[in-house]
Amino acid sequence: MKATIFLPGLISISLAASALSGHPQGQVEDQGLKVMLQGSSAADMAELVTTNGGTVTHHLPIINAVGAKISRENLETVIKSPLVDRYLDDLSVAEEPERNATPEDDTCDVGGALELDIGNTDIRWKLYNIKPDKAKLQSLEFSWPNSVGRLVELKLGKESLASSERLAAVSGNRLELNYEETAHPELVGMLELRAVFEPEADSSEVPRPLQRNFTIEASFTEDCITKLIPGYTNNHENTYYPTVVGAAALHGHGITGKGVTVAIIDSGLWEHANLLNDTQGNSRVIARYDAIRDIGGKEVFDESGHGTHMASVLANSLPVTDNGEVTGSFKGVAPDVNLVAVKAFDIEGQGDFLDIVRAVQYVVDHKDELQVKVLNLSFAARPRWRYFLDPINQAIMKAWASGITVVAAAGNEGPDNMTIGSPGNLPYVITVGAVTDSWTLDTRNDDYIPDFSSRGPTPDAHVKPDIVAPGGHMTGITRPGSTLTKKHPDYFLRTGEFVMTGSSQASALVSGIVALLLQLEPDLSPDDIKCKLTTSAEPAINRDGLLTYSPFQQGNGYVSATRAITLGETGCGNAGLDIHKDISGEEHFEGPAIVDDEGNSSLPGLDELLSPETAEKDTGESRRWGAKSHIERPDYRDGEDHRQPPSSGLDWEGIYLEEKAKIERIAKDPQRTQ
Repeated sequence: MKATIFLPGLISISLAASALSGHPQGQVEDQGLKVMLQGSSAADMAELVTTNGGTVTHHLPIINAVGAKISRENLETVIKSPLVDRYLDDLSVAEEPERNATPEDDTCDVGGALELDIGNTDIRWKLYNIKPDKAKLQSLEFSWPNSVGRLVELKLGKESLASSERLAAVSGNRLELNYEETAHPELVGMLELRAVFEPEADSSEVPRPLQRNFTIEASFTEDCITKLIPGYTNNHENTYYPTVVGAAALHGHGITGKGVTVAIIDSGLWEHANLLNDTQGNSRVIARYDAIRDIGGKEVFDESGHGTHMASVLANSLPVTDNGEVTGSFKGVAPDVNLVAVKAFDIEGQGDFLDIVRAVQYVVDHKDELQVKVLNLSFAARPRWRYFLDPINQAIMKAWASGITVVAAAGNEGPDNMTIGSPGNLPYVITVGAVTDSWTLDTRNDDYIPDFSSRGPTPDAHVKPDIVAPGGHMTGITRPGSTLTKKHPDYFLRTGEFVMTGSSQASALVSGIVALLLQLEPDLSPDDIKCKLTTSAEPAINRDGLLTYSPFQQGNGYVSATRAITLGETGCGNAGLDIHKDISGEEHFEGPAIVDDEGNSSLPGLDELLSPETAEKDTGESRRWGAKSHIERPDYRDGEDHRQPPSSGLDWEGIYLEEKAKIERIAKDPQRTQ
């Protein structure tokens, strides 16, 4: 099997396993089959391989297995041994995923820059055509604020898009242009769309317009449409997501993940100063391991760019500023963590699953030496086996049982149900889906779960994801010239930072929150951390008092670092499961989900809890995140329709009062968190 990073959010792994009969596609018999053998011990499997003319490529005692190259004839001899419990071949076949996340979920090959250059009398918007073929402009819709004056010039590169007569005839501040087949303006490579304005005579005191005051929609042939995003006001100074999840508030109190080691299995790490060093300038990348080449101690050069972006979301140590003034918070969620960078994916985002198991093996083997407490896995595969038969999941169960909190991406294969990827389908780990905002910073009401975020249940009926976290248009560092940046030059900001979208970013963010919790309470077990995060998460609640999203979409709700510290509970993580019995094969576990013959998923009593209203995407008129926001709606007391139906069992007022009382107790005694 190979894994592939498909841009720009999630490493999406496609697994393939075949029966022994027949010739796997793309393999030449005399070069040897690539196989995994699992049995009594890795040592026994290695001996069987070598004594039968094969070569061991991966020594994987964490799952009692080896990866090997061996001829088909010799493999047939090996698997007759009673020491062999299982083999997998056809590991070289890769399938592309069905869906990949982008900042605007856009499949167009023309992209508009995420930032608009706003001058005194003009604006410039860079448009990129990533294909060598010419993209032909069919139509353009453009509106601008009255404050900038009259539009007097509009060009794409050097080509005028409208005559001066046409512009003079514009009434108001909106222009629509359509082009005949023989007169399409053409886009090759990168060109700037430039609009020039003639300001009013007394416009010197008019405030400078914001990007969100302009709208541009450019339509090209073959149904290719790109739009100017509203953008954030000060994205060059602030990444914002640490504020949204409460991490920025903790930074001001010295809670920055200091002393906690996080391992990231991904495509490597670009040696950028704000990733190599913590907030005090101290070196904090304490180990590097290349699982592809099985080499440690050297630079794990990030050819793809994905791993660097994950590290940035988690640990970027650059201070946040406001109009140039330092605020006390940082661009990463846990800017002082120690990092272990493990590379398992190459320049094209491909990686053998044996390399991934070997990467997990490295982290577990060096757990005590490096004091690894958190493992981030921002990748996902379509499950090919039951969770306990997946070799990657088997290794991850060992990691969790050893005391490492594992955070995994849900996947980018939504909106259909049962699209949670592996290892996110493993019931023990913390599986994270994505939420995205509507480019608004002053409210969470219009934050929503985007279509790409994968939904549960898992094939074994477990409810996933566990929580959701910001994953839309996340600003971070990545290597210029990497695969990501070559394929998406339009995702760069003027700062050199790069914007990506997906549950990968949501997973990295939650790994940062876990590090903050562990700085405060180093003895928390992985199960207790999971309990703290899930019991403090805030579900989306509709005006009618019912859930906006099912647990298969939002899990327990929107994650919050501050709520996890103050309101999170312990003792409930993975209740009803026994990881040690699971690892030994003594017992495996199914979840509570019910799937009917038509593939519809439900839970006992869910129909009474879930709102019949369709979840809105770009408005917060009905939706609120959490009991507090729901109860404190301005019009909550005005009508019974805002309260929970008596038969639903959803006691939002009771939850609200209980949380309020707990916060008041903590305010009186800050040392008391229960």
